[in-house]
Amino acid sequence: MKSMQKAGAAGRMPARRPVAVSAALLTLGLALVLGNTAAHAQTAASDAASAAPATEDSRIRIQLVSRDQVDISSEIAAKIATLPLRDGDAFKAGQPLMTLDCSLFNAQLRKSQAEAGAAGDLLRVNQRLVQLHTVGELEVQQAAAKAKAANAEVAYMQATVSKCVVTAPFDGRVSKRTAAPQQFAEPGKPVLTIIDTSRLELKMIVPSKWLAWLKPGHKLNVQVDEVGKTYPAQVARIGAKVDPVSQTVDVTAEISGSVPDLLPGMSGWATFAQH
Repeated sequence: MKSMQKAGAAGRMPARRPVAVSAALLTLGLALVLGNTAAHAQTAASDAASAAPATEDSRIRIQLVSRDQVDISSEIAAKIATLPLRDGDAFKAGQPLMTLDCSLFNAQLRKSQAEAGAAGDLLRVNQRLVQLHTVGELEVQQAAAKAKAANAEVAYMQATVSKCVVTAPFDGRVSKRTAAPQQFAEPGKPVLTIIDTSRLELKMIVPSKWLAWLKPGHKLNVQVDEVGKTYPAQVARIGAKVDPVSQTVDVTAEISGSVPDLLPGMSGWATFAQH
């Protein structure tokens, strides 16, 4: 009997395999359906994010920078006579920022002017004498060359003396002063760093996907943390390339109107208008 029961049990085992296979297929089917559903949901979310950027996620951190920043230095080697402005001082375009002690250059200018005058007189005399056949044409040519060289020396010294006063190229403020009066100014070594505070720009980095809708002239609002105020602005320029690693691009914007209470280095948030 035991052998018959074992034989019967052994004969019923193959009948259970279709049930197990069906369960496995059902599980696999559900997994595929759930996977497709998740993929569709992710794609839809990505499409929605790119199609509707003007949401809470479109706020971007910004920093105010000066459009123009210049290191002021001397073009000639001379002692600094006056350097009236200090850090933070404001100035107007054309205002003297630094004067140099150019007494030596002024003396050289007067000497060269005297030599040019003498050379001119010699040329005129030789031109008269050549008509009287007292001197030859060679003497006239040599006198003309000497007069030309003397005039060139005068022009050189006049240009040198004109470098003795350094004036402001624009309205702005002194960012950093690195020298003092009576100090010897070396050509090319910065003495002052000045910034143009009348023309501030906003620097920001935005996702490269925004290039689909973000163009120069796009409106935005900027909330500056330091003053707690919001200002209207618009996109001025968009960077020339996309960072391939971060998939971002540089954007520059300009605040509309005069903003005397803002300074370079301030930061805040930019919120892009609905489009």
